Amino acid sequence: MNTEKEGAAPILPPSETPQTGKECLALHGGEPVRRTPWPTYDKGAVFVHPEDEEAALRAIRSHLYFRYDYRAQRDTECGRFEEDLCRYLGSRHALAVSSGTTAIALAIMAAGVPPGSLVACPGFTFVATPSAIVLAGCTPLLVEVDENLQMDVEDLRRRWRPEIKAILVVHMRGFAADMEALTRFAAEMGVPLFEDAVPAFGAELGGRKLGTFGLAGAFSTQSDKSLNCGEGGFLATDDSVLYARAVVLSGAYEGRYRRHFPDGEPPIATDLDLPLLSFRMDEIRAALLRAEMKRLPIRLERFRGNYAYVARALADLPQIAIRRPVEPGAYLGEAFIFRVPGVDAKWFARALCCEGVDARNLGSDEDTNVRVFWNWRFLFGSRDVEEIKELLPATTRHLQEAIDIPLSSSLTTDDCDHLIGAVRKVAGALGSGHPAPAGTTAVGQ
Repeated sequence: MNTEKEGAAPILPPSETPQTGKECLALHGGEPVRRTPWPTYDKGAVFVHPEDEEAALRAIRSHLYFRYDYRAQRDTECGRFEEDLCRYLGSRHALAVSSGTTAIALAIMAAGVPPGSLVACPGFTFVATPSAIVLAGCTPLLVEVDENLQMDVEDLRRRWRPEIKAILVVHMRGFAADMEALTRFAAEMGVPLFEDAVPAFGAELGGRKLGTFGLAGAFSTQSDKSLNCGEGGFLATDDSVLYARAVVLSGAYEGRYRRHFPDGEPPIATDLDLPLLSFRMDEIRAALLRAEMKRLPIRLERFRGNYAYVARALADLPQIAIRRPVEPGAYLGEAFIFRVPGVDAKWFARALCCEGVDARNLGSDEDTNVRVFWNWRFLFGSRDVEEIKELLPATTRHLQEAIDIPLSSSLTTDDCDHLIGAVRKVAGALGSGHPAPAGTTAVGQ
């Protein structure tokens, strides 16, 4: 368990002078923990089975690629995928679209958030979150995150102003946000709460699926997500009016939105009052995703199992502060994040990479990581980077200390052991005689 010590001396990286012995870092010329590439989606480490490939091929061979053809909604691949999503999430409606970004934007627009409004979101999220707010015609209002990289509700309260018309919470890197506090605050302020659950499909909080707490939840099916078809996403909601408007906005033209309400009249009278944005999903991707849904429980079990295995094995390491969930098990497990307070996190990440484990210092000034707010230059114009960082000083500090390691669902026990060994080796090189750095907090699963 990590401990906190006021005024403790910072731990500095070991000398770059070459060392000897089996614990010599690969950074200094030693033997790395592993020599094979770390498995990630961009290297082809994806969870796709032959049955999934065959489903996509069947859709290709059908020559029916557009979701609105002669068939009824419930007979199309997109329609069936949406039905599967509703059953899985326990939601009344689901809409398959072209990306997680468009799902977020559609939720905001379909809810009637006035263009030009401020929409609050955290300073730690993928750039798609503020981009979706901009796409919806609104302006992001950035909020601090705490040491566990979760949206800070108290900071949101301090920054509140009447121009804020919605809150967009993010379950970033698959970790559930504090939905109890956020839903209570949104209700107090009388604004809708939307969930960017793009990186968290299948994760739960209190037995309830993430993405089902707010007015609408947005998900992605791109790259390393729980379901992967290269691109794509979907929206989930219980609000029938929001859903109908999102259907029209996504591209159900000339009355096609009526197909989404086969058992009754739609709650909107016409589709001519809204623009058509062509954010639809196609039949090929939906067929692939429908097949992947059958093995989703297996993939989720692997994500969670790998994460729990790694977190337990490193929980006693005093040099790192592992990101804590809001409640035990409230995460997907597709990324392992920890902070190294008082240590040069850029050095730590570089040393891990040399050991054969992909690692990234989230707040590195040598990296244009678009998950940190100061790299969203489209929001700040010509302002200086250091000036931008001062807008969210706590978030800046936490991200500069944070190390992010991707955990593919394809990881084996050997892969996880390599990760554990690499982190222990690099942390051990800091020297066991040093006190724990100030600001380190207790962890544990």
